[in-house]
Amino acid sequence: MTIFESIRVALNGLASNRLRALLTMLGIIIGVGAVIALVSFGQGVERYVKSRFESIGSNLLFVFSSAPQTNNPGGVKPMTLADAEAIANPLNTPSIARAASEYDVFSIVVAGHNDTALPVSGVTPSFQDVREWYPVEGRFIEDGDVNTAARVAVLGKSIVTKLFAPNTDPVDQTIRVNNLPFRVIGVMDTRGGSGFGDADAVMFIPISTAQTRLASARTKDGSFEVSVVYAQAISAERMTTAAQEVETLLLDRHGIQFRDSEDFQVITQDQVLSVVGQITGLLTIFLALLAGISLLVGGIGIMNIMLVSVTERTREIGLRKAVGARSFDILLQFLIESVVISVIGGAIGIGVGTLAAAIGGRLVPQLTLNVTPQAILLATGVSTAIGVFFGIYPASRAAALNPIQALRYE
Repeated sequence: MTIFESIRVALNGLASNRLRALLTMLGIIIGVGAVIALVSFGQGVERYVKSRFESIGSNLLFVFSSAPQTNNPGGVKPMTLADAEAIANPLNTPSIARAASEYDVFSIVVAGHNDTALPVSGVTPSFQDVREWYPVEGRFIEDGDVNTAARVAVLGKSIVTKLFAPNTDPVDQTIRVNNLPFRVIGVMDTRGGSGFGDADAVMFIPISTAQTRLASARTKDGSFEVSVVYAQAISAERMTTAAQEVETLLLDRHGIQFRDSEDFQVITQDQVLSVVGQITGLLTIFLALLAGISLLVGGIGIMNIMLVSVTERTREIGLRKAVGARSFDILLQFLIESVVISVIGGAIGIGVGTLAAAIGGRLVPQLTLNVTPQAILLATGVSTAIGVFFGIYPASRAAALNPIQALRYE
């Protein structure tokens, strides 16, 4: 019997029990559909998170205080404005284009009868250039504001929405921050927000104002503490060199002589993206494995139905062997039936998964859910492998039947 004849016989066998074949496919359909949809969701989350980190600026280094791994005889020194100014000095760090400082103070912000609570960020004027984020109304913090510790504020779009009525121009309006009056001088461009966090829920004031009027940030040496320093490398190719220059500079400024005694951390944007990629990649794998449980259940269902089919068709098998069918022909027939069920179920599952991804993209517009060719090939290959793996045992049992005993089977 040729392979094509075996396929024809197998398809006829499935056609004679359409409902049972469809119900058997259901496990594969659900499993493949779940794999396609969840892998698309995981990859969408990965792209979204990476895009959010990339949108904060380019070629960035994040420098902040950190507890040392070993005892530091000199104690932990906080990051200060003096450190930030030293980092920005091209004589110290030739690979750094510019640097900006930020000092955060959790505050209650009130406008009229509306209020909100958030970490208010005191920043230097270079912040907008380092972070590549500019106001669309009014202006940003300037040197004069920092020098006079002016009570002025630049708001993110989400804060504007919370504090002011629709169609109200917030520029030149007065708000209160921890009961101190501030004048709104600008509104930042939209960065986007979702259930994963709102980048526009921010408020910027001069860093000197945050350090002196909202908090007391002066250190023992007379400088002012900062929460983080953003340093922008000249180019992506010089990111590693820039990080090394900053680390060498701070080791000297903080008087650190031994490894693992550093009281600061220098993290590059590439390192953050790499860690984020690893985490979201593990999330995608976990979701795929979770959906794979459905495929396993579907495969067990195929094996069960094929064993029932072998039992029901015992006399047919005996008759075919009596007229000359080889054991290989019987094996091939039942194996093809199993594979056909899996492949057809997988094809339908791909359609179901694609539809689910499309619906998910509509429900969560921040995520771009695409069904990749790799996901389709993976689903097709897995469904075919399941058909072979779970069909080989029933097919072997059918092929091993003694024709005389099979003809006598009732």
